[in-house]
Amino acid sequence: MSDYSLNEKAAEVSTDFFNNSKTDDANLKEFSANDVQETISITHQGGSLKRTFSTYSVICIGFGLTNSWLGISASLITGIQSGGPLMIIYGILIVVVISYCIGITLSELSSAIPSAGGQYVWSRVLAPKKYSSFLAYLCGSLAWAGSLFTSASMALSIAQELMAFWVLAHPDHVVHKWQLFVIYQLINAFLVIFNCYGKWLPYLGNGVLYVSIVSYITITITVLVCSRGNYQDASFVFTKFDNNTGWSSAGIAFIVGLINPNWSFSCLDSACHLAEETTKPRTDIPKAILSTVTIGFVTAFTYSIAMFFCIRNLQDIFDNSTGLPILDIYYQALGNKAGALTLGALVFATACGCTISCHTWQTRLCWSFARDNGLPFSKYLAIVDPKLGVPLNAHLFSSFLVGLLGLLYLASDAAFNSMVVGCITFLLLSYLVPTISLLYRGRDNIKHGPFWLGKFGMFCNYVTIAWSIFACIFFSFPSFMPVTANTMNYVSAVIAVYLIWALAYWFFPIKSWSCREYFAGGLHNNEEVEFPDVCLTDL
Repeated sequence: MSDYSLNEKAAEVSTDFFNNSKTDDANLKEFSANDVQETISITHQGGSLKRTFSTYSVICIGFGLTNSWLGISASLITGIQSGGPLMIIYGILIVVVISYCIGITLSELSSAIPSAGGQYVWSRVLAPKKYSSFLAYLCGSLAWAGSLFTSASMALSIAQELMAFWVLAHPDHVVHKWQLFVIYQLINAFLVIFNCYGKWLPYLGNGVLYVSIVSYITITITVLVCSRGNYQDASFVFTKFDNNTGWSSAGIAFIVGLINPNWSFSCLDSACHLAEETTKPRTDIPKAILSTVTIGFVTAFTYSIAMFFCIRNLQDIFDNSTGLPILDIYYQALGNKAGALTLGALVFATACGCTISCHTWQTRLCWSFARDNGLPFSKYLAIVDPKLGVPLNAHLFSSFLVGLLGLLYLASDAAFNSMVVGCITFLLLSYLVPTISLLYRGRDNIKHGPFWLGKFGMFCNYVTIAWSIFACIFFSFPSFMPVTANTMNYVSAVIAVYLIWALAYWFFPIKSWSCREYFAGGLHNNEEVEFPDVCLTDL
């Protein structure tokens, strides 16, 4: 954690504030010792990041990563086979309500405790002191794993999209796993470059939102116009349930299908990890989180309805000859390959922007966690490159691990679904730890930030906990029955292996290699340095 006192921080902030900011009387009145956490990039062992993100840029990064309508496009097959269009439409409504509850929970916590570490720092501050370091470490490990699986699932979806373009243009081509694996690695390596220079990131973040919204509008209007006179009736979209999963229980099939809309609204914590790169994190982060859910709902809901009204032959979509169902929908609507490929190119551009945002997010998580010695080689991963303005080592290390996750695809045909579920479950588990800690401590026993919703916030906390447990159980079920080695959902095994590694690193018997000896100040650090005034009572 920080190695100097709060007063020293305030002095440093004051100097930086007057030297580097355009101030006026209003700004000076607002600036006080209580604003230290908002106006300083806390110096840790490896340096600090500059506060270059505006409120708008943070919103752009947040939505650019979640990008709900894109998520619906990328993982459409999981939902549409679990109940047809109805599953996606009502699934979005269910998940949006839950996402608002999760978003409110994250917003309250980030407003009270604005830190690039996000949920693991919240856990450390709020949990009982006896268990705070361990719970913070476990939470940070889960959050970082979730970011890796998100980046991996996005890279694989782009690889599948590029292969689908080729198959649409060359119907006789036989797809081999190694081909998708190579494309996956090339995509990951190429998109890594965009996070290697700090000054680009706010502009890239803004650009991701523009590209996404323009692509959404262009595709929706084009598909609707080209399908006029051939629309499906309303019952096909809103009332016809079509279970093609092999599950005898329609309820289980529906729940499994929720993986698609849930993935489309995952990663809501991404904006939280930019808390040390914006000047007003206590208000900027909640705005970004709730804006992400709102924009995601409007785009994903209307986009899904439009696409499903334009389907000509649902069985062909199930068969998905290209390997990408949304491309088959474009092809059916437009009736020509060139048009479908053009719309597909817009999805591709949006997906690339989303993956760049993924790398920004996973890097900040890795860097922040390394500052507290939560990872092997932390002293190197916590370094901020002074010339590039980014934690380059953390970025390259995380991206390398994303490359290794591509090996899962070679092991199983169900790899994409496992990556999607891994993204969802790891992140939900990481939200679970600070939310339970908050309720255990008592919402009235902390100094909350400007975003605080009282009893409704408490209701949202309980919904977050209930949904996290529910999803982690049911999303581990196979998507299709009967189960084979290639269709098995291996996410439970992946989570178990990861937890074994994380716990082994924490309890390693050799002290010099044991994480618990050094994490966040070590075993004998009983004082919360970074946010000492948040908790009003001791536990």
